[in-house]
Amino acid sequence: MSRHFTAAAVLTGMMATTAAPVATLAQDGNQNRFRLEKTESGFVRLDTQSGALTLCRDEGGQLTCRMAADERAAYEKELDLLEKRVSALEKQAGSTVAKPGLPSEAEIETSLSIMERFMRRFFGLVEEFRKEEQQPTVPNRT
Repeated sequence: MSRHFTAAAVLTGMMATTAAPVATLAQDGNQNRFRLEKTESGFVRLDTQSGALTLCRDEGGQLTCRMAADERAAYEKELDLLEKRVSALEKQAGSTVAKPGLPSEAEIETSLSIMERFMRRFFGLVEEFRKEEQQPTVPNRT
């Protein structure tokens, strides 16, 4: 909360001391998310959603913005936390994935039992069809 207030106070103070108009940028479809304010050494970019301030410079006609040291540290801390969460999730998912190798004897017996029932039923149906075909057909005399 204080970060938002600080960012707004800094930007308001700069707006009062400079005569340059504030530019509005669109990024990722977020209209008016970033506001630029010209300073003596370049620009300050305000993220209106998070309140973060970033220093920017015009380098050869291209605006280059760099994170402040505390923002970089917070960013890297967040990346570290996310990497740990991903590793934990991968480890958890890895423990539930079937281990490579041969099936156990019980798994083999279960599979063979299922296949045997299927084959017996299938060949039973085939035998019934053969018997039906071999029966003499009585012509229909109507």
